Amino acid sequence: MTAHVYRLAPAALRWLFIAVMLCAVPGAQAQDWNYRVRPGDTLWDLGALYLKPDVAWQQLQAHNRVADPYRLPPGQRLRFPIAWLRVTPAPARVVAVRGRVQVQDSDNGSRAVIQDMLLPIGSTLQTGAEASVTLAFADDSRLQLRENSQLQLDQLSSYGATGMVDTRLRLQRGRSSSRVTPARGPASRYIITAPTATSSVRGTVFRVSAGAAGAIAATEVMEGRVQVDTRSTRQLVGAGQASLDPSSGTAAPALQALLPAPELLDAQLRLQPLPLSAAWQAVAGAARYRVEVVQSAAPEVLLFARETNETTLGIDQLPAGQLRLLVRAVAADGSEGLDAERDFTVPEGLPAPLTVAPRHGQTVQQAQPRFEWAKVDGAVASVLQVATDPAFLHPLVEQRTSGQRWRTTDALPEGRYYWRVASLDAQGQQGRYGQSMPLQRSDVPVDPSLQQLQPGKRMLTLRWQASDGHPRYRVQIARNAAFSKLLLDREVDAPEVTLKQPWRGGTLHVRVQQIDDDGYAGAFSATQQVKLRCGLCYGAGAGALLLLAL
Repeated sequence: MTAHVYRLAPAALRWLFIAVMLCAVPGAQAQDWNYRVRPGDTLWDLGALYLKPDVAWQQLQAHNRVADPYRLPPGQRLRFPIAWLRVTPAPARVVAVRGRVQVQDSDNGSRAVIQDMLLPIGSTLQTGAEASVTLAFADDSRLQLRENSQLQLDQLSSYGATGMVDTRLRLQRGRSSSRVTPARGPASRYIITAPTATSSVRGTVFRVSAGAAGAIAATEVMEGRVQVDTRSTRQLVGAGQASLDPSSGTAAPALQALLPAPELLDAQLRLQPLPLSAAWQAVAGAARYRVEVVQSAAPEVLLFARETNETTLGIDQLPAGQLRLLVRAVAADGSEGLDAERDFTVPEGLPAPLTVAPRHGQTVQQAQPRFEWAKVDGAVASVLQVATDPAFLHPLVEQRTSGQRWRTTDALPEGRYYWRVASLDAQGQQGRYGQSMPLQRSDVPVDPSLQQLQPGKRMLTLRWQASDGHPRYRVQIARNAAFSKLLLDREVDAPEVTLKQPWRGGTLHVRVQQIDDDGYAGAFSATQQVKLRCGLCYGAGAGALLLLAL
């Protein structure tokens, strides 16, 4: 009898140990994360990789009833209780910043947000007017926080190497857009809490508005589905729908279809080269429209945003690259509709040339006006356009020339016109057009008194396009391209400078440097040349130049 018991003891004890371990494991019946065994896997290696330090691999053996821990068949499913998984902090990363954005947390106080900054749990982000920030989370889900918004990062963690993340955010003011990576396990969460509702997703594209200043709080879904919870209701919002949340949070949110995407008018759409011109059909029910430009490969990175009551818009400045134009209708309650999209490319190209004449807003009496501009380094030709509209949808003149002066071959009737010029490189690639310059053509003769010389008052004014942020500028003018003999080296607050006209003709070399409010000085602009003619040196009145692009 004793010998018989001794022979059965090892097997009986093994299964008794497993039973005891199962009874001792808290949460053994809780939700599990599943793992498929790969060749070479062992329980102790998997335990070290996925389990909390205080959870032994033997508990994993007991939970999965593994008889032989030395041999795990490839393809076998192992169940890991969520409560046992290793949890680590997963700070959000700043992908892009536009305008003024501040972040505050208990350890570092308040500071400016910069690209690639890591933001820990508890951080609060605030965006200013015409500002936005794009965040990337541990699973590469992306969130874009728009202008005049505030967002708190409540929970940012990942479950070890499982790919599951727990991202919980609190939108306290303004608007956000999210593109969420599909969930990789039962513990994955992406939750945005607004003042009246909570939106939970497991892989979708949607927008959330906190509601303020006449705009209702809303969850708008473009792709996938979003669960919206209020204090008393739960609602599943599908693609193309919006959940409009009542301010009380006690009634069921109103579910309605998003406004349709506006129809872009191809005949009036000019995306390249800059400036961009967009036009679209009016949408029934729209109170206004929102126009955005984003990166094609990362549509959460906002490069330009503006709202307008019109159905046309022009954009002067955009960075080079593969971009996407978005246009959506906005209802009177502030909810935003589906996007009309169009991808386009902004080439690096050459900068816009300095314009010499006619000056900005000048009235000219010549029936065939002459246009002059500076030569951009690397340019072999130029393209001049003249139109009756600032968007140049239907140019009256589009002339290619190898020089920097050109006179219209046909007389221009009296009226208001706009002109702009771009450079062409040796490969024929066209650079950026400058800002459209207004011009008034008049048949009324000039007052002779305006043509009289005024000794001591012959002045030359240079003006360039202002930059965002109201910076200062440093202007240098020299007789030589090396700028070793400066005629002018001056810092100014406004984007213009005035100096006496040099008595001697020849070529002036001009460059401008931007100085930000924190004292940081950027690189000088590309050097441009202005040839002084005899009429400019000794003629009447004041000359004027316009530097359109730095």
